[in-house]
Amino acid sequence: MHDEGVDFPRAAGRPARRALAAVGLRELAQVAGRSRAELLAIHGVGPRALDAIEAALAERGLRPLT
Repeated sequence: MHDEGVDFPRAAGRPARRALAAVGLRELAQVAGRSRAELLAIHGVGPRALDAIEAALAERGLRPLT
């Protein structure tokens, strides 16, 4: 079993996808509407990963990060 968030965009980077999956966030919809600060506090998640996630949220019509 992969411990990598499979629903997150590849552009978010493997370390960020793994970090999000490690805290139980495995699907893009699970981060919709969360704060950037909350996600940046997760070790392995950086600004570039969040930029990619925000773009993917917009593409799917999900709530943006706050």
